[in-house]
Amino acid sequence: MKLAAWISALRLRTLPLALSTVGAGSFLAIQNGQFTWPVFLWTVLTTVLLQILSNLANDYGDSQHGADSADRVGPTRAVQSGIISSTEMKYGVIVFIVLSLLSGLQLLNVAFGFGTTQFNVFLAIGILSIIAAYTYTAGKRPYGYAGFGDLMVLIFFGLVGVGGSY
Repeated sequence: MKLAAWISALRLRTLPLALSTVGAGSFLAIQNGQFTWPVFLWTVLTTVLLQILSNLANDYGDSQHGADSADRVGPTRAVQSGIISSTEMKYGVIVFIVLSLLSGLQLLNVAFGFGTTQFNVFLAIGILSIIAAYTYTAGKRPYGYAGFGDLMVLIFFGLVGVGGSY
């Protein structure tokens, strides 16, 4: 039952949306002769890890801030239901932060080479992406509850997702 709760918490149905940005950026790269398979594959993995991180952080944050209460309408959330404890979910979030960072570092190394200016610029963007994935509904001042969620989706699923994939 716990494994099923973790799989549900990953919200795998959201992955096609995240991967659509990689697809759009990759089509631009193909059009301009810039596409390479290793970069594409590391981009796919990093994007999937960031999306899962965001989903777990959302489950964790919504439970911490009371958005997922017993009165919640919609799919059951793992922490709200008690199947996964808040502490367990926090550790799950940390695991996906680390996995996202490691995958992103390898992506940047394959794409640009370690230590180059492009590597450093995209590393900063990647770190901002990890922070944005977590702070949407988690942390002390979640921006999703302050009305900035749509703007961040435009930035990270639009500009960063497509532009970074390109």
